[in-house]
Amino acid sequence: MSSNRNAASVPTTAVFDYGEVISRPQLVEARGHMERIAGVDPRDFWTAYWDERPDYDGGLTSTEYWERIALRLGADWDGARRQELWATDVASWLHATEESAALLNRLAARGVRLALLSNAPSDIAGALRHSPVLARFDAVFFSCDLGIRKPDPEIYRHVLAELGAAPEETVFVDDREENVLAAKRLGIDAHHHGAFDDLVSFLTARFGMF
Repeated sequence: MSSNRNAASVPTTAVFDYGEVISRPQLVEARGHMERIAGVDPRDFWTAYWDERPDYDGGLTSTEYWERIALRLGADWDGARRQELWATDVASWLHATEESAALLNRLAARGVRLALLSNAPSDIAGALRHSPVLARFDAVFFSCDLGIRKPDPEIYRHVLAELGAAPEETVFVDDREENVLAAKRLGIDAHHHGAFDDLVSFLTARFGMF
C-alpha cells in the first residue's frame, strides 16, 4: 500500500506472525538446556534443528522431527531425553513480550480485526490456541494445519479468503523479509519487523492508534 492510499483502502485487518514478533526470541536458557541434553556439538545440533524445521512446521509430527535430528547427528537419545528436548523446545517459543501484548490490546480496543499467521508445528500451535495474548484474535492460521508455509503465496491467499479481506485492507507484520516480500507481491501492506518503535510507527500510520 502506498503512502497516498485513499479512504477506500484504509486497513481494517492486521495479520501478525508469532515468533519474534509477538513472542520473545527463543530463550537463551532454553537453548543452552537443549544443547546439554543433546550432548553433541551445538553447531551441529542447531544446523539439524533448523534444517528439519520446515517439515515440522508443515505438519511433521514431533516424534518424526526429533528422530530425523537424532539420525542426522548419530545421537542415541532415550525416550526421557527426547521428551525433555521436545518440552524445552515447545516452551521456549511461548513467551510473549509485554510490549507486544499491550500493542495488540490497543489495536483490539480500536476495533481492528486481528489474525495470526504463523509457520509453526502442531505442538506449538496447540498451545497458542489457548494463549491469553491471542484471546482477542478473530482467527489464527498455522502452517501445520494448512500444509503450506510462508512465503508460499497460497497461504496468504487462503488467509485473505477466510477473513474475507481484500489485500489493500490488510496489513501484515513478520520478522522474515522473504515472508514480507511475498505478502507485498499480493498487494498486502506488509511491514518487516525489527525495532519495536518502527512497528508502532507503522501501525500508527495505518490505524491512528496513539
